[in-house]
Amino acid sequence: MGELALDFCGEWHEPADDAVFSIGREGDLEVDDNPYLHRQFLELARQNGMWWLSNVGSMISATVADTTGGMQAWVSPGARIPIVFGQTRVVFTAGPTTYEFDIHLQTPAFRQQARAEDSAGDSTIGPVHFTDAQKAIIVALAEPMLRREGTGFSAIPSSAQAAERLGWALTRFNRKLDNVCDKLDRVGVVGLRGGGGKVATNRRARLVEHAITSHLVTQDDLGLLETMKGRSEED
Repeated sequence: MGELALDFCGEWHEPADDAVFSIGREGDLEVDDNPYLHRQFLELARQNGMWWLSNVGSMISATVADTTGGMQAWVSPGARIPIVFGQTRVVFTAGPTTYEFDIHLQTPAFRQQARAEDSAGDSTIGPVHFTDAQKAIIVALAEPMLRREGTGFSAIPSSAQAAERLGWALTRFNRKLDNVCDKLDRVGVVGLRGGGGKVATNRRARLVEHAITSHLVTQDDLGLLETMKGRSEED
């Protein structure tokens, strides 16, 4: 394997040091024929001794994180980010489908260290605390990605599908989803609110991307779907 390699759906690609590696509906890595995905969306290139991931699309953003969940960045159109970890996860959503691939770097500039798990009480991310009901909403939306092994693609459930999975009324689900997004927005998680404080049209996708890459929810949380199923509003 070369210095840098990319894993998508178990297929490995090794970008050349002296060329631009393109990712999208067309390119060196043809992700999918999804019409919502740009023909040229992301590019990997080595410049001045460092690998960079650039977003050359016009509409879609990508969530980039180290695999410990300790670092996360939102790479919007026109932005780029250096690849500095031994393994970097890239997640993005085009239309109803979310995609995920890993970038492996043999000579990383930074060392990844697993964080100790906080097992006390409600779930916490920074100063944010979630009740079991709020966390169950995130798990219901992220379930397809949590059940997937390795990299690849999956569909994010609609709010109606996720509410049905929990046995809740849609109005209750949407109200609690508002609360979850408000909490994360207040601590600086971008993409959950549109202009003027309005609800972002793709907030479910952004919430799932953030939750997966930050390890806010993991496969160990899937049991919440049954625990909270049909529970009353007071629970």
